[in-house]
Amino acid sequence: MDPTKRFSDRVADYIKYRPGYPEALVDLLVREARLTPDSVVADVGSGTGILSQRFLEHGYAVIGVEPNDEMRRAAERLLNEFPRFTSVAGRAETTGLPDGAVHLVVAAQAFHWFDPDAARTEFTRILLENAPVAIIWNDRRTDSTPFLTQYEALLRKFCPEYDAVAGRHCNPDTLARFFAHAPMQEAVFDNTQPLDWEGLNGRLLSSSYVPASGPALERLLSGLRQAFDTHNDNGLVTFEYDTRVFYAPLT
Repeated sequence: MDPTKRFSDRVADYIKYRPGYPEALVDLLVREARLTPDSVVADVGSGTGILSQRFLEHGYAVIGVEPNDEMRRAAERLLNEFPRFTSVAGRAETTGLPDGAVHLVVAAQAFHWFDPDAARTEFTRILLENAPVAIIWNDRRTDSTPFLTQYEALLRKFCPEYDAVAGRHCNPDTLARFFAHAPMQEAVFDNTQPLDWEGLNGRLLSSSYVPASGPALERLLSGLRQAFDTHNDNGLVTFEYDTRVFYAPLT
């Protein structure tokens, strides 16, 4: 499947059930990029605008660059109240933005779908000199609690694409090549997402590697229900994440 189409049928769940990003992450990037009230942030692979909204709430202008029509339109609806949000149909390799137009590029939960070499060339073009790029993932912990251990086992058993997609996150060699011209910095923040049964079900279905239908999905959901019933505390289970950010200028 074309990576830009993978989430077309999962937008509603993505909006409701994907985790946000810690305030400390935004504070770090504001500081490292030396953002001012006039600064412009390009959120590349912006999806439904989860990270864009954090910067907009701080008053910065944000350009959301997203190739998936359904996700981009969802972001436009959700962020309509922010006059400094601009939505662009573009890709990491061809954003359509002017030269030297932005003070910070962020890519959250998206870099593993990019062509790294082409994206680096494009980001270098659209960034002001010495402005940084930040690559971000909410990296779900897989064995820090009995529930998360069981959840991970379910994905590996019933989602044939899971290993291929998960294995592309935070690839050290790819990141090292991408940031080859400046020392790459890294920071990690704790992040949690408490979920009731509806939220857990929606969080699962928001993932592109989960089967859309069929016996495997039915068995997966049955196992998920069992895991929830076993491990919930007052009707909630908690996803724990390491929110990882890798950042540096490209020149």
